Amino acid sequence: MIKVIAIAVWICAATLGAVFYSFQAAGERGVGEKPKPMLGGLDYVKTDVISVPLIHNSKIDGYFLAKLVYTVEPEQIKKLSIPAEALITDEVYSYLYAHPQIDFTKKATVDLDAFRAAIRDTINTRVGAALVHEVLIDQVNFLSKDEIRDNWLRRRQDASTPATETPKPVSAH
Repeated sequence: MIKVIAIAVWICAATLGAVFYSFQAAGERGVGEKPKPMLGGLDYVKTDVISVPLIHNSKIDGYFLAKLVYTVEPEQIKKLSIPAEALITDEVYSYLYAHPQIDFTKKATVDLDAFRAAIRDTINTRVGAALVHEVLIDQVNFLSKDEIRDNWLRRRQDASTPATETPKPVSAH
């Protein structure tokens, strides 16, 4: 009986020692570090489609359409006194109107990396904290005034064309 008790005490001591050692070793290796920005801890928030009219020489040349995704820390976004969507939309408008040299009809003049970085940096500067970590592009389009007019005319013609009549069944007498 004493042997059984001694073996049980020895097994408990060995188990406690192993558990204690594993917690010590895990603490030294950095378990519980802050997650990297792209690996967790951030919320991904999608914007609605942002439509910005682009004006050159007092005429509308077309519309810049964008759907963005931005990563934010949940604690930081809760502190905002205005909706984050309004802040992002305002910064997109400000960026496009502050850089009239951007010509969306020529892909060579469009620098999406600079666009994303500028939106992120200006929002963080305006808020005074690192609110937005990344701005990701979900969708970007540019529709010229002519493309919009052509689409409108096509829809109008499709709506005005009468529907084809379905043939009447022929009865066999």
